[in-house]
Amino acid sequence: MRALVLAFVFAAIPGVMTAAAVQGPVPGAVGRTAYAVVTPDRRVTFPRDYGSHSAFRTEWWYVTGWLTTEDGESLGFQITFFRTKPDIDAANPSAFAPRQLLIAHCAISDPKRGRLWQDQRIRRAGLGLAEAAEGDANVWIDDWSLQREAGVYQTRITAEDFALKLALADTQPPMLNGDSGVSRKGPSPEAASYYYSLPHMRVTGTIARAGTPARVTGEAWFDHEWSSEYLDSQASGWDWIGINLDDGAALMAFRIRAADGTARWAGGTYRASDGRVELLNPQDVHFAADRTWVSPRTGIRYPVVWHVDAGPHRVVLEPLMDDQENDTRLSTGAIYWEGAVRAFEGNTTVGRGYLELTGYGDRLKLR
Repeated sequence: MRALVLAFVFAAIPGVMTAAAVQGPVPGAVGRTAYAVVTPDRRVTFPRDYGSHSAFRTEWWYVTGWLTTEDGESLGFQITFFRTKPDIDAANPSAFAPRQLLIAHCAISDPKRGRLWQDQRIRRAGLGLAEAAEGDANVWIDDWSLQREAGVYQTRITAEDFALKLALADTQPPMLNGDSGVSRKGPSPEAASYYYSLPHMRVTGTIARAGTPARVTGEAWFDHEWSSEYLDSQASGWDWIGINLDDGAALMAFRIRAADGTARWAGGTYRASDGRVELLNPQDVHFAADRTWVSPRTGIRYPVVWHVDAGPHRVVLEPLMDDQENDTRLSTGAIYWEGAVRAFEGNTTVGRGYLELTGYGDRLKLR
């Protein structure tokens, strides 16, 4: 359940005129976009749903995980590709019309540095700038890419002051979230997405920071999600976790927050090491904040230590480091906290994963 495809400033996209933030479809308007709708009768299937779903408004391929260098350093990483279909006049004949936009975020959580290495890109699809293929995972922007080949995802990122070249191999089958992959995001059935995860991916490859390369190994969590109405008008943001548990189990849980900070909706999935799946309903999931951290750059206060109840499963989450704030105002307009966390039961470490916190500054506005 991830996304930050927000109020775009088209001036940041090569070849696209400056425009106001993309607005939603106007019912009955001539020439405006008709988006595909999430329906419970359409089930997630493979390999069809590894690829792009261009008829839907918003989509993302989201990889987060922990890496260990040959010197024993623990690092977190995030690589995300977003696709969004703007609401433009379908009759526009111009080859430069932004019928699909591609965005990418990348970050490394580095305790020695004390803050993220991060970068971002945004392009309109086509004309050799960027693409998201149908049928199987193959999405790229310039020389940034994520592609699935024979069950292994290959990703390459070359940023200004860091780089990643990683292979992510499946070790478990896809975990369908919600009702056979249909995940509700609010009281209205229309607020929903198609959503599956690939927990416990095995990671190998190299990273470079400030020109210094290092071999790494690790474990990742992969999310793929697409929707046309992700949040309803009463939602302000969300809290999300994806945790690879040490016994081979996997836990995904989220809470959609209303403007007053209370839970508007919640859900999740727990898959045991033997493959047994527990679907978590809104009443099963509770997030309780413990310690907070205030960003010295934005002044935003984020809860960075959490107690999470997910059905009978209870974990405490503590960050690899406090400053994992991601500033993506040059691509999506958003500032959010996305970081590596350890999961504890009592004093025992039981897993590692990622925590995402959105809407703690301005209200999150999906476009």
